[in-house]
Amino acid sequence: MPFPFRGAVSLPLLDLLAAGLLVGAVGKSAQIGLHTWLPDAREGPTPVSALLHAATRVTAGVFLLCRCSPLIEFAPHTSSRITRIGGRTAFLAATTGLVQNDLKRVIAYSTCSQLGYRVLAAGLSGYPVAMFHLANHAFFKALLFLGAGSVIHAMADEQDRRKRGGLVRVLPLTYTARSVGSLALMGTPFLTGFYSKDVILELAYGSFTLEGRFAHTLGTLAAMGTAFYSIRLVCLTFLGTPTDPARGSRVVYSHVHEAPLPRAVPLVLLSRASIVIGYTTRDMRIGVGTDFWGNSLFTLPAHQHLLNAE
Repeated sequence: MPFPFRGAVSLPLLDLLAAGLLVGAVGKSAQIGLHTWLPDAREGPTPVSALLHAATRVTAGVFLLCRCSPLIEFAPHTSSRITRIGGRTAFLAATTGLVQNDLKRVIAYSTCSQLGYRVLAAGLSGYPVAMFHLANHAFFKALLFLGAGSVIHAMADEQDRRKRGGLVRVLPLTYTARSVGSLALMGTPFLTGFYSKDVILELAYGSFTLEGRFAHTLGTLAAMGTAFYSIRLVCLTFLGTPTDPARGSRVVYSHVHEAPLPRAVPLVLLSRASIVIGYTTRDMRIGVGTDFWGNSLFTLPAHQHLLNAE
């Protein structure tokens, strides 16, 4: 049903409605153009940052797109636009994270990048995959932020990753947790991120559309950038020589201590989830033929690309 404008221009009403929802999702889920608030929000307390980046605050836009799938499925122009916005966001945020030195700001840009993956999956009608990555991402992103908080607390509130090194000797638990979170974020095989992030790239490639190839190319480049800054973050923080004067004060290093029990327990639990939750829930949530989502998500038969992704 066309929605008439003055002159000779007309726009399908469903596309107009879906475009309005997309604008709200772009702002809420920090997509390209409206993404700067999310890295700036990392200045709050670290537990608040973990909730902000891993819970409902930033994922509401993706959830909105998925729950409005009956509308978006019949708005092809908006679906294509969603895919392009998600791919560009994933790539832009990953490349921006390469040049950040603030420990929490790097993780914040990785959140923007992962939000881009979920939005592009929604644009390709992969709503179950987008929701699966939304749930998986919460575990290792909360783990990364809480691990960063443990490091910042141990280093007397110093957040510049260039001013530390060699912490693996005094923070072995935090180092292990941060490594698990970084590996899951990179999509290392058999960790939680692998079972959703790689499926998004496979979905983009298996859609055999111009938007799908565009999203697959940018998503692959973003994954390479994610691997680079994740490894660099771990190496600069935990490896190297701690006695170098340029890497931090001797007084600060003399007071470095491991996370106490109230902080260690969440790190251990989130590390375990970041390892096993993807493997144990993949077939239930996105397996071919599963009815886990019931009628909450709708995909037209012509847009079922999961079989090609398999």
